Amino acid sequence: MSRVPRLGLLLLVLVLGADQLVKWYVTGPLDISMPGDARTLLAIFDLRFSPNVGVSLGLLRADSATTRWALVALTGTIGLGVLVWMWRERGRVDQAALGCVAGGALGNILDRVRLGYVTDYADLHFGSWEPFLVFNLADAAITLGVLVLLVRALLIRDGRNGRDRRDTTEKANG
Repeated sequence: MSRVPRLGLLLLVLVLGADQLVKWYVTGPLDISMPGDARTLLAIFDLRFSPNVGVSLGLLRADSATTRWALVALTGTIGLGVLVWMWRERGRVDQAALGCVAGGALGNILDRVRLGYVTDYADLHFGSWEPFLVFNLADAAITLGVLVLLVRALLIRDGRNGRDRRDTTEKANG
């Protein structure tokens, strides 16, 4: 029986809870709940309600009930794959990254099931230059988790046995 990925599960729950709490706060008490509603917090950051019926970069738009539930099924399947990976992963950093990805995915899936869209609200911009689409905490957690996994896969791990490359180099140089 594999070890329980406690850190990954903890981050999953924290990301999911924080994501849903912030979405509730933005659309509830702050009343930023209709397209066009916005509140400037900093010169470079606004809270802006933006219902997202697609996935990243507006791809796979779910404009009907059929496509909505197909997207829920697709993202749910991917999320389940991430959970299985997290459960099998032995490295704590990778478990943590996978927990962030899974928590973010579940937060967005929950929105899509309950509302028919994902609630995006974070608008980071620099004057008129907008390098990002409007996003949410779940999207940020997914992005952070994927970046950690990529950096570790491409720069740190030895592909043959998963050991840290620094350990292998230090032993070789001796």
